[in-house]
Amino acid sequence: MARPDKVAAVEEMRDKFRNSNAAVVTAYTGLTVAQLKELRRSLGENAQYRVVKNTLTKIAANEAGITTLDDLFAGSSAVAFVTGDPVEAAKGLRDFAKENPALVIKGGVLEGKALSADEIKRLADLESREVLLAKLAGGMKASMAKAAATFQAPLSKFVRTADALRSKVEQGGAGTPAPAEAESAE
Repeated sequence: MARPDKVAAVEEMRDKFRNSNAAVVTAYTGLTVAQLKELRRSLGENAQYRVVKNTLTKIAANEAGITTLDDLFAGSSAVAFVTGDPVEAAKGLRDFAKENPALVIKGGVLEGKALSADEIKRLADLESREVLLAKLAGGMKASMAKAAATFQAPLSKFVRTADALRSKVEQGGAGTPAPAEAESAE
């Protein structure tokens, strides 16, 4: 018979796994309480870092449909549940681990796909979502400006040609007979 507090803990973590875009499993042995507090702050508002019990967390992950993390729950474990931009959270973990080698990234899951520690580090090397969107918007704007210039080019060429012909006709045509005069002369 399971104890009610353990059942509640499993349910809470299961919900966290289901409601998160990503989850990163770390080992935290050797970190002080103050360092853990600093780590939580560095992750931002879109991630929650929790020290977990391995057996209960395995059960919760399995109930949430995530079976790829089972091997990671050995020794001291903590999970960063990410509800926002996973790149931002991965950068926070990577940067904190550089300053505090006691934090070891074991692996994780991103939208149902298992990630190794190296893949999480590569994820951290990506630019943020906002920067990528800004680059995409800039590229689209440049493409649209180029397309507009391409569509306007034939029209402006036609206008310049018509203006040149009009100017030539107004100057008297410089000896070239008008089409009506050429027909009547024959």
